[in-house]
Amino acid sequence: MQHDEFIGQVQARARLGSRGDAERVTRAVLEAIGERIPDGLTGNLASQLPREIGEHLRRTERPDRDGTGEHFDRNGFADRVSEKSGYDGPGAIFVARVVCEVLREATTGGVMAKVRDSLPPDLRPVVMAGSSGRMRD
Repeated sequence: MQHDEFIGQVQARARLGSRGDAERVTRAVLEAIGERIPDGLTGNLASQLPREIGEHLRRTERPDRDGTGEHFDRNGFADRVSEKSGYDGPGAIFVARVVCEVLREATTGGVMAKVRDSLPPDLRPVVMAGSSGRMRD
């Protein structure tokens, strides 16, 4: 999937007003994911994405740390996405669901299943729920 298609899918599925909004929420979600998952997995996920999008993940890698990712739950994730995207708690979770749905379609080799498995149980549904319907815990 190319950059423009990825951002266009995020914009359409989240019903965002502009490509700039889609870029902003994509960056916010990927940075929050990148801060949470192990560095090796961050690099693997980033390598499967268009360069401009993968950079949002690469910026979160911290070679000076133990590489396991920061520890925060769904509320912490929502707070980070909200702070970076401008969407409130439920809105932040919804745009995260959209971005993750597009991520699943843009990646191969079960990398999103590995991302899911690296997250705490309360955050896994956000990554796997998709953009439509209710999110089940």
